[in-house]
Order: sequence, then C-alpha cells, then structure tokens
Amino acid sequence: MNYFIAALIGLISGITSGLFGVGGGLVMVPAMLFFLTPPIRDIKQAIGTSLVVIIPTAMMGSWKHFNKDPNLSNINWNVALALVPTAIIGGYIGAWLTKVISTGDLKRVFGAFIILVGIRLLFFK
Repeated sequence: MNYFIAALIGLISGITSGLFGVGGGLVMVPAMLFFLTPPIRDIKQAIGTSLVVIIPTAMMGSWKHFNKDPNLSNINWNVALALVPTAIIGGYIGAWLTKVISTGDLKRVFGAFIILVGIRLLFFK
C-alpha cells in the first residue's frame, strides 16, 4: 500500500471535515476507491474504514469549533443533542443496509447522493 497516498487522503479529508463538516463520506470514500484499491476492496470497506477514521477527525474538528471563541462557539448544543440519538440509530441502520444492498447498487446510490447534494449546494439556498 502507498502510505503517502493514504496520508494525503487523510489530510485532505481532515481539512474538508473541519472546514465544511464533510470528509469521511464525500472525500475519503471516493478517494480510497480511486487511489487505494487494492488494499480497499470495495465501497463497503471504504465506508467502514472512513467511519473509523472520522471519529478522531470529528473530535478534533468539534474541539476547534468549540474553542473558536467561547462566546461565539460554532456549535449549537441544543441541536447537536437533539441529533445524537437518532444519528446513532441511523448509523446502525445504515451499516445494516450495507449488508443487504449490493456493492454495485450502493455505489450508484452513493454517486446519485453526491450529485444531488452538489446540485442543491450550487443552485439552491
């Protein structure tokens, strides 16, 4: 495996995670599929790997956004606390769905999701 490429993917996904709130799914998964296959065998393994990596990335980004200015924190704790329980449940359901959805269909759904998010961000408020 090319550790330099893996490290570069980690750096870029960390920057985009802290900057835009995305990194694992929108950056790391496609990058691993393009540049790290093998050892990444398919989209399901790329998703699982990115979820492990995003834990410390999210912790660091959250800490920096919290410490930006104690009076102007970039974290809305009420919204975050409301999101956590259902996000945990959704994460479980999503991981379970990767077992029942074929690799090819998962790639197509993921690609369509990225396109729709991009269109929404570019053309709508």
